[in-house]
Amino acid sequence: MSTATIHIDGGSRGNPGPASFAYVIERPGQPVDEHAETIGKTTNNVAEYTALVAALYRAVEVGLKSVHIFSDSELLVKQMNGEYRVKSEDLQELYGEAQDLRRQFDTVTLTHVRREKNKRADELCNLALDGKPLSKVLTSAKPAAKPPAPKAAVSDGAVREDVLVCLRSAAQTWAKGNANNPPAEAVWEQIWSILEDGNVLKKK
Repeated sequence: MSTATIHIDGGSRGNPGPASFAYVIERPGQPVDEHAETIGKTTNNVAEYTALVAALYRAVEVGLKSVHIFSDSELLVKQMNGEYRVKSEDLQELYGEAQDLRRQFDTVTLTHVRREKNKRADELCNLALDGKPLSKVLTSAKPAAKPPAPKAAVSDGAVREDVLVCLRSAAQTWAKGNANNPPAEAVWEQIWSILEDGNVLKKK
């Protein structure tokens, strides 16, 4: 059974602000399947999850059974892999939809990558936000679920707990002296995402 590779990305200019999502699906012996669109005003995290849901719908539509998904959102990957809880009400509906879709596959692997390893999906997001024509974009994917309306922020205590979990995990990994230790900037990006998710900070 061959495994398809999917790169996803979502972004918001203003966080919340004008947002878009994109996915790029690569299958052995098949043309690259790309899609991008704007989704109104929402947050980075909602846009990232919308990209995941739309990509999974498309993968189901074309009959894929094994997919390896790459995202530059560490928060999304860790939540989908069960390492972080989803406390934000803005994300819970999309998270549940993604997990339901996941069960329609034999295997779904999610991996976090740096933004430079996710260039095409990022490029498509920006093209959509800029209103520029998209090359090789297919429009047959099922429309992604509309982002839920913003709701109450996660409690300060819950945000603090997630930040502490992140710091403890990084400290334990660094203490082991593993050659694959996460760089400090990746840990701070992860903490920033947690604070954004809890409406504690807005992205610059």
